[in-house]
Amino acid sequence: MATDYYQTLGVSREASADEIKKAYRKLARELHPDINPDPATQEKFKEVTAAYEVLSDPEKRQMFDLGGDPMGQNGGFGGGAGFDFGDFMGAFFGGGGQRGPRSRIRRGQDSLIRIEIDLQEAVEGAEREIAVDTAVACPTCRGAGTAAGTEPTTCSMCRGRGETQTVTKSFLGQVMTTRPCAACQGYGTVIQNPCHECSSDGRVRTRRTIKFEIPAGVETGTRIQLSGQGEVGLGGGPAGDLFIEIVERQHSVFHRRGHNLHCTITVPMTAAALGVTVPLTTFAGPVDVVIAPGTQSGAVIRRRGEGVPHLRGGGRGDLNIHIEVVTPTKLDSKQEELLRQLAALRGEENPSGEVGEDNPGLFTRLRDAFGGR
Repeated sequence: MATDYYQTLGVSREASADEIKKAYRKLARELHPDINPDPATQEKFKEVTAAYEVLSDPEKRQMFDLGGDPMGQNGGFGGGAGFDFGDFMGAFFGGGGQRGPRSRIRRGQDSLIRIEIDLQEAVEGAEREIAVDTAVACPTCRGAGTAAGTEPTTCSMCRGRGETQTVTKSFLGQVMTTRPCAACQGYGTVIQNPCHECSSDGRVRTRRTIKFEIPAGVETGTRIQLSGQGEVGLGGGPAGDLFIEIVERQHSVFHRRGHNLHCTITVPMTAAALGVTVPLTTFAGPVDVVIAPGTQSGAVIRRRGEGVPHLRGGGRGDLNIHIEVVTPTKLDSKQEELLRQLAALRGEENPSGEVGEDNPGLFTRLRDAFGGR
């Protein structure tokens, strides 16, 4: 074979795929038309690219090692016997991929930011302001990526097509393979004079402030979508979306279960027996909680419609106030005497601790569980 692809890339015949790729990248940087526009250098760049196309493909490399012609030099690109592999794939599988040059303009990526909010903000909603580091359109070139007064030039290797073709021999005959042009990366044009601020990317990074609304009813895991507030795309393309994920902090008084709020009020035994009104500050304002005489520990006072609003649709959850009755643990002699007098008046000097039908004892529950009588 006239061309030794190993010698063209400067690698040995035992070189690994990584070594071949590394050698090609090094030569491509030195010979790229954007860096060295000399015609002789451009021809050398084409030879290096052709060598890489062969040695990076296991089947072509094997054919070359066996003395074959993986580039199809005998058939060239002309002749009616040529077989376009892209057309073959399109006929059987519904398309062989995008054909022609691809656009430099792309949509930006979506971004995700997590923020912590208080329970009150989740219940009532709030307005927030955050600073984000993100990509915006380059103010110098306005997303074009080129220096002032210049434009991208047509790629000399693919002549603006954005793709190159190679011909190989197979049992089907000569198979034509289409690949994105290595010189222009498939764009069909080359930016020879890139913008000094964005280096042809069309965007720069900056910090900007974004204001947004937190709707009432959000909870941990809720995501708020801010359309068009994400990363600006390559070439000044449209921005992606920014998603704000909510993380709800615990509250010192109230805790949340779905759309319902819960809190606990602790009252002494005497207050529970006689009844008492306890002030409570809720998210809607101060309220008076009336604890009726004789309220037992574990009782729940439900205030309907004073919980968390439904995020989608009307209605609110409830506020559930749990009552905890505290029994005194230390009594002085006078307090103890008064309680004994009360017990005597109520006939409770020697309580039996009876177990009723609604509160069976341990042995009763075991007997019922095993079918005893």
